[in-house]
Amino acid sequence: MPVIASAINLRIHVRAAKDDVGRIRVYLPYSGEVVHIELKAEAEYRNSRDYLRSAFNIVRRLGTTWNSGFHATIHGNIPINAGVSSSSALVVTWIRLLLEMSADGCTLSSDEIARLSYEAEVTEFQESGGMMDHYCAAVGCLLEIDTRPPFKASPLNANLTGIVLGNSMQPKATVETIRIVRTLIADGIRELTELHPDFDLAITPLQDVEHALNRLPTMNAVPLRANLLNRDLTIKGRAALSNNDQMTLGELFLAHHAQLRDGLGLSTTKIERILAAAMSAGALGGKINGSGGGGCLLALAPGREEQVAEAMRAEGAEVFLVHGDGGVRVEA
Repeated sequence: MPVIASAINLRIHVRAAKDDVGRIRVYLPYSGEVVHIELKAEAEYRNSRDYLRSAFNIVRRLGTTWNSGFHATIHGNIPINAGVSSSSALVVTWIRLLLEMSADGCTLSSDEIARLSYEAEVTEFQESGGMMDHYCAAVGCLLEIDTRPPFKASPLNANLTGIVLGNSMQPKATVETIRIVRTLIADGIRELTELHPDFDLAITPLQDVEHALNRLPTMNAVPLRANLLNRDLTIKGRAALSNNDQMTLGELFLAHHAQLRDGLGLSTTKIERILAAAMSAGALGGKINGSGGGGCLLALAPGREEQVAEAMRAEGAEVFLVHGDGGVRVEA
């Protein structure tokens, strides 16, 4: 399945310096936590999403060594647990730092860092999730991503502007939401394939399987149909981006949001109010962002960013005016 996604100018920052303590010490101002990681052995996980330690283990398994320990402080301005990939940005940034601080320095490409980050965040804890977020954080800019193994990210020569990001301030259960939706769709694919053996989620036209879909249980047919519709909307979105057709892109955002809301059940009453306010203030379109159930939405509002931002704030959103940006980088 193709997806189109962009890195934006909200970031995780890690400031680090080597020392002679012989281990890694990480300070997290957000929680007040201090994480200690010994260099001589794999780190033992303290919780189910212990990403700092899992990233260290993944990098260490490459044969990476460190001549000295270091201390680091992590902070950022990405809304947490809000559908804008804060955890993936953290893992990508942390892995890049671990490589930079190693005895050999960073010798891996952005693509390789994205894959390692996926292993550290998703595979290591046997959780649901794709590589879209990791590619965006590692490679950056506007990307078309083929989510089928072995995965591939290709830059899109297009300019996405006028984006207003609104955080509904409603926490979301990202991993659980993704797991439930993927399970329903996977079960639907299995049943549909029994009725239509040539079915291929990536290329089979919806009209070719509409009759078979109607024979599936509703709880599987609805999200699977939404997935197929979103696939086709993505293809149309690519064309709109290439042609800089903002009006069509706004319409596609709304059509995509409708599938996420009605087909996958990912919106909330508050997000609907915020999106309606954005549209009334002049946005061309908008959609929920991430896995839904809370978190963020975005509005496309070129030339009307401030007015749309104010309307979204009036409905209780934390608002960011964002634009496309590069991937992980080292700053002096």
